[in-house]
Amino acid sequence: MAARVRKTATKPWAKKCPDCKGKGEITETVRVGTRKGRATTDQQAALCSTCWGSGEAPTD
Repeated sequence: MAARVRKTATKPWAKKCPDCKGKGEITETVRVGTRKGRATTDQQAALCSTCWGSGEAPTD
């Protein structure tokens, strides 16, 4: 009797988001001041607004 060949279903990989490169987070420059909003050298992490933090490219 021949051995059975198991076939496993493979999940296709989702494409990475082009804005955050699959990380789900981006960095934004910190702005200070109410009137002019001067940009500082500091940066903070922010949720990617394209993929909403999933890291996968949105489908059209």
